[in-house]
Amino acid sequence: MTDVPHAELIASAAAVLNPQVFGDRSSGTVGCTLVTVAGNRYSGVCIDVPCSMGFCAEHAAVAAMVTAGEFQIAKVVAVCRDETGHLYVLSPCGRCREFMHQVHPENMVSAFK
Repeated sequence: MTDVPHAELIASAAAVLNPQVFGDRSSGTVGCTLVTVAGNRYSGVCIDVPCSMGFCAEHAAVAAMVTAGEFQIAKVVAVCRDETGHLYVLSPCGRCREFMHQVHPENMVSAFK
C-alpha cells in the first residue's frame, strides 16, 4: 500500500535514528524510510567516515530495497534530530536523487510528488 500517511512515514524514518560516534566516524544521525510501489518499506541510516566514502541514509534504504528485489520507489523521507531532540525532515541530496533515478528512472517522478 503506497498510501502511507506522511506522518507515519516520518515516524518510521525517525524510529531508525540511532546516532553512534566512534572516533572520527559516525552513523545513524540521519534515518530514511522509503515505500515501494508494491507497498513494502525499507529503512536505512547514514554512515559518515573521514575519507568521504560513507553514504547517506537514502542509499542504505535503497540498498535494502534492491536486495529484496524491488527497484521502484513510491515515497521516500529522510530525517534527523538536532541536539535538543527536534526532528527535521530532510530533502534527499543531489547524489541521492541521482542514485534513486539510476536504480529506476520513474523514481524521480513518483517519489517526490
